[in-house]
Amino acid sequence: MEDVVNAFGSAYAGKRVLLTGHTGFKGGWLALWLRELGASVSGYSLAAEGALNLFQILPVGMFESSILGDIRDRDSFFRAVRETRPDIVFHLAAQPIVGASYREPLGTFATNAMGTAHLLEALREARLPAAAVIVTSDKCYRNDDSGRAFVETDPLGGNDVYSMSKAAAELVTASWHASFFSKDEGLGPLATGRAGNVIGGGDYAEDRIVPDAVRAHLAGDSLRLRNPAATRPWQHVLESVSGYLALGARLLQSPDRTKLLNFNFGPNHEAVRSVGDLVETWLAAWPGAFGYERTPAPPYGEAARLSLDPSRAREELGWIPVWDFQRTVAETAAWYRERHDSAKDADAMLGFTLGQIASYCRDARAAGVSWIS
Repeated sequence: MEDVVNAFGSAYAGKRVLLTGHTGFKGGWLALWLRELGASVSGYSLAAEGALNLFQILPVGMFESSILGDIRDRDSFFRAVRETRPDIVFHLAAQPIVGASYREPLGTFATNAMGTAHLLEALREARLPAAAVIVTSDKCYRNDDSGRAFVETDPLGGNDVYSMSKAAAELVTASWHASFFSKDEGLGPLATGRAGNVIGGGDYAEDRIVPDAVRAHLAGDSLRLRNPAATRPWQHVLESVSGYLALGARLLQSPDRTKLLNFNFGPNHEAVRSVGDLVETWLAAWPGAFGYERTPAPPYGEAARLSLDPSRAREELGWIPVWDFQRTVAETAAWYRERHDSAKDADAMLGFTLGQIASYCRDARAAGVSWIS
């Protein structure tokens, strides 16, 4: 585990970290890696959803404090920020499902946009010089369905509420930075991270292709594909998490509150594949896991094509994707096979998850990625 512990220039050793969304899929992976990096992690989030979730396998006592609360609850969240007094914040708390944004548009906007404003205002009110990484989405860009890979200077926006809320979170961050953080020496540096379509072990959210595939397998049912031709920039959760950690290390080691940093964390072009490709590759890694069929598309529209250009992250952070599409799908399928076909308990799954982090770090070293060197 030496590569895991010493990654990112030991930037996180002994640091107090506040992680919003720590009970979620990405939050769980990020929390585990931060713990291995020697950070003291506090979490603030809603309770983990569903009978199955990644939070179930996290060890008892791994968080300095684990606060169950709503990012929209101003008083509760402001109190948590004051009490944890972080050196750095990773803001992942969000409403992440496009379909849910059609059922609950106001809740989606309040969580994704106002929740971000609550975080920044809590730091400002408490006069904390903490660095902050605000996690948004590849869907924050105004998508014309051209298929062109988005760069960080492209216009933000979205016709649907979910995409708009992610663009709004970016605009909230930019405005708080321009109005307050860039001008106040008592505050810390800010950055936003925009990742591609993330897959990996432990995701059981509704209306996502991999969790839907796992549920189909467990139920002995067919997977229903609503748009198999749609293309997305598929990447393993560890790719996005390593990007957030590289960005956070940059803020901690070279803090500059006068600049607002924005970075895409997307896969290489070979991993921009259709939903159908993802399913066929999954079945090659897990033969017979499920059958599938096409069903009518939902009554809301989603972009048919989406892609990110991560050149800026490569040039300024030394971050590059480590696992290709085949490996990404294979590692994801392996995690679910371990948990469900092999019926591993929480301790065994924790060890397997940490083993995937270690494997990813070894491969990063072999690829010469700068954050591991």
